[in-house]
Amino acid sequence: MCTILGIETSCDETSAAVLEGRVVRSSVVASQVDLHAQWGGVVPEAAARQHVERLNPILQQALDTAGVGWVDIDGIAVTNRPGLVGALVVGLAAAKALAFALNRPFVGVHHLEGHLYSAFLETPDAPIPFPHLALIVSGGHTELVLARGHGDYLLLGQTLDDAVGEAFDKTARLLGLGYPGGPEIDRRARLGDPTAFRFPRAKVGGWNFSYSGLKTAVRREVERLRADDALDEMTINHLCASFQQAAIEPLIHNTLEAARALGVGVVTVVGGVAANSALQQQMRAACHEAGLTLFIPPPRYCTDNAAMIALAGYFRLAAGQRDDYDLDAYANAPLADSHL
Repeated sequence: MCTILGIETSCDETSAAVLEGRVVRSSVVASQVDLHAQWGGVVPEAAARQHVERLNPILQQALDTAGVGWVDIDGIAVTNRPGLVGALVVGLAAAKALAFALNRPFVGVHHLEGHLYSAFLETPDAPIPFPHLALIVSGGHTELVLARGHGDYLLLGQTLDDAVGEAFDKTARLLGLGYPGGPEIDRRARLGDPTAFRFPRAKVGGWNFSYSGLKTAVRREVERLRADDALDEMTINHLCASFQQAAIEPLIHNTLEAARALGVGVVTVVGGVAANSALQQQMRAACHEAGLTLFIPPPRYCTDNAAMIALAGYFRLAAGQRDDYDLDAYANAPLADSHL
């Protein structure tokens, strides 16, 4: 059984995990939300400094929780793309140092590939079903990907402007709900009426997405309500519910349409926005009606974590893949660059 150490520092979570084969033995995540909340978003330099301070203790905690020592590690997987370069470099430097000191192989992992595998962290005894359709939804990404095999991905659709998670955060900021905005909009939306405001659902070519128009529509409605002194707490709840419904409907529609067109029977929803309760509920209902099998990670694996990086690395290492010490970090890198 191969024991893999995973390291994730692509944005504002410092994380380390130990997997024995596909079984998660430990998963430690130190969030920087409280630090960045004062600025209303992630400050790259501050994030990198926090990673430097926190990574060594987090690594040791991951090993202690898993009940293993450094000599028990068979390989190392680390996020090296995409993300905040300063933050990525911290984790990548640590992975290289450990690989050299322990004389163990290491691999760089695409952050979105990690998210793809997060859907299967709770199913270590079952084979990962291929092909499957993956909806990746987060603060920086909105992509529809056909996973045809390990490392074999086809991009079917993506946002043409803003990511859905970014739209959640910007809308929350507009409404004064703090950072991160997604969880608070989700909470307030449960108290509101999703039909109270009719916000646009962008219709763009193929299975692509667009959220800039929705953000603009919400901003204009908020400005109108403020001018009329009508932006009370219940109205904010209605705005959250209406915005959230407009945001998730295209996600569900495009995913199911692609699944039908391609004859794919398995769907996954991954990334931070996958934790949204309305998206989960409505996607489950839609997939059930369409006869599709749906996998969504538990909330702890929806946000950035090293367990998903370790699992992606496990399959790369098992296939004999290795990276050299000149491996670099990249702010932008496509997971898949081809379309049907």
